[in-house]
Amino acid sequence: MSKQSSPGGRKPKSKSAAVISALVGVVVVAVFVLQQMGVIDLEGDGTSTEPQGAPGNISASDLDQARERVEEIRVEEESDPGGYDRSLFPHWSEEDGCTTREVVLERDGEGVRTDEDCRPTSGSWFSPYDGETFDDASDLDIDHMVALKEGWRSGAHEWSTEDRGQFANDLDTTQLWAVSASTNRSKGDADPSDWLPPLESSHCDYVVSWIEVKHEWDLSMDPDEETAVREVLESC
Repeated sequence: MSKQSSPGGRKPKSKSAAVISALVGVVVVAVFVLQQMGVIDLEGDGTSTEPQGAPGNISASDLDQARERVEEIRVEEESDPGGYDRSLFPHWSEEDGCTTREVVLERDGEGVRTDEDCRPTSGSWFSPYDGETFDDASDLDIDHMVALKEGWRSGAHEWSTEDRGQFANDLDTTQLWAVSASTNRSKGDADPSDWLPPLESSHCDYVVSWIEVKHEWDLSMDPDEETAVREVLESC
């Protein structure tokens, strides 16, 4: 006798196929429920949780943007008017109980824990200027990518004290970096024609950041500085 076929000519499902089908249904329902509860996110909104301004590895689009920006920065001989003082760039400002320094330390560290006064009590920090890792926040400085005195020489001497304070506490660009105290102090107020990080692999990130800050704050470059910046960009 020949076996009877199911309606439509399809073979009847085996028991194993039916079990698998049931399990798939259960999984689909479970995923839907978890998504509704907010436990998982299948869509995502494409936004990053990394705070704006945090330094990181540059992309091809970052380099393209840097090359466009450098063409828009004024190149002129640097002036150094008298009267500079760090107090003309008030920092570190405080917001919600945390100073700008403390915000950067928490932003740039790994596993950072803070006390009720916002001071880091534990964590680790990678210094991109020299490749060293630290577990004590006191070993770190917050470097102004464009140093305050360099900013003064390239246009900030004409700003109000309020504007200079915003520049000194700028968390919206890559102006502030948590780095080893030794590299920050060796840099001083130098521009890229006189100083680049000891870690050569960080030079592209460094120069892209430098260009961003100068561009966003409408600060000028002197000819030697421009040449140095372009030379690094060409090697990226």
